[in-house]
Amino acid sequence: MTRDQWGQLQATLERTVGRNNYHNWIKPLEFAGVSDGVATFKVPTNFLGNYVSQNFGDVLLHQIATAGADVRRVHFTVAPSPERPAAPSNGPRDAASAAAVPETSGSSDTLPGAPLDERFRFETFVVGKPNELAHAAARRVAEGGPVTFNPLFLYGGVGLGKTHLMHAIAWELQERQSHLNVLYLSAEQFMYRFIQALRDRKMMDFKSIFRSVDVLMVDDVQFIAGKDSTQEEFFHTFNALVDQNKQIIISADRAPGEIKDLEERIKSRLQCGLVVDLHPTDYELRLGILQSKVERQRSQYPGLQIEPGVLEFLALRISTNVRVLEGALTRLFAVASLVGRPIDMELTQDSLADVLRVSERKITIEEIQRKVSEHYHIRLSDLLGPKRVRNYARPRQVAMYLAKQLTSRSLPDIGRRFGGRDHTTVMHGVRRIEELKSSDPQISEDLEILRRSLEA
Repeated sequence: MTRDQWGQLQATLERTVGRNNYHNWIKPLEFAGVSDGVATFKVPTNFLGNYVSQNFGDVLLHQIATAGADVRRVHFTVAPSPERPAAPSNGPRDAASAAAVPETSGSSDTLPGAPLDERFRFETFVVGKPNELAHAAARRVAEGGPVTFNPLFLYGGVGLGKTHLMHAIAWELQERQSHLNVLYLSAEQFMYRFIQALRDRKMMDFKSIFRSVDVLMVDDVQFIAGKDSTQEEFFHTFNALVDQNKQIIISADRAPGEIKDLEERIKSRLQCGLVVDLHPTDYELRLGILQSKVERQRSQYPGLQIEPGVLEFLALRISTNVRVLEGALTRLFAVASLVGRPIDMELTQDSLADVLRVSERKITIEEIQRKVSEHYHIRLSDLLGPKRVRNYARPRQVAMYLAKQLTSRSLPDIGRRFGGRDHTTVMHGVRRIEELKSSDPQISEDLEILRRSLEA
């Protein structure tokens, strides 16, 4: 392809990527020529080359090939200029669309990482007891200074914040030390790039790029379990980076030793660093997450009212997955704004009936009764029986309160399961515990212990 042909492609590229993207990112490129199937462009900064490589590399490759040139790869190199113009202001951080791409010797090849989510920053991560260690470790790595653990291995179930912390680390490193080559991607993408390099016979390029990064972040590493060739390359990449004192951050859905079909030598390497478990969220953390999300939604839904008790109800009832919890609140905001009503308990239960049915899952009134009996060291027959002495009456009220909060059973149904009591008796017991939990520290502590035990 000649310079004239490149000039003729400009109008097509502008239509393809849009006017703003074209003027910010494509127009500054200077076509340098084609050699051995590689189209080379001079760029004013590594930053611009990295961004174009990640976001428009495939578009460039397609358009050049359409023009008739035999090009299989696009390469960017920084033009030797004493005064390089600054990168455009609306870069990947503003677009919320790019992780840093590794650059080698002032140049960048097309090896994009996974996009970063603008929402997933440390500022939006709500810290509580279940995740405070993971948050502290992530913060330490994100500061960019020397750490005493490598790798940092984060693990936990779905929706507990692993990916949020991974993205937050990447954003923070980019802002604190923009010169670092930070590569964030999923294990699936790592495998895809590895297979692509094998197919195209470019393994040396693959090794060179992956082993030249300063920080490698791999999400959901359990995905490579059982894939022998990918594990082999991951193992060697891991060792090469550790030998160079480069930081590695890994996440998975379980601890290294519990990942089936993961090679023992990889498990051993992963366990050499800091392994941190993100525990299931507790009530306080879930409530804090909801309150934080409400504050972020205020600008989008000005004037929308949330009745007292709604957030507490959601934090109690949706306990297994933060994504489901946040999604439920998003749905409530949308429904309330459409129908022009405040978010009260009636709207909440009507709008989230499907979510609440799923979240109700295994907690039953019988299980609550059994747990309460064990906690207060009384017989189940006494909890359900007619005796009204304080030693039995207070645990009975606690059990009724938990049954009301943690199940969708009606008051008459709860009463029937407590020895055939009337629904007014249940209502009185629930109200009494509501009063005591704010004035009696022991009752408050008992409720929290029982709730955690039931939700575990």
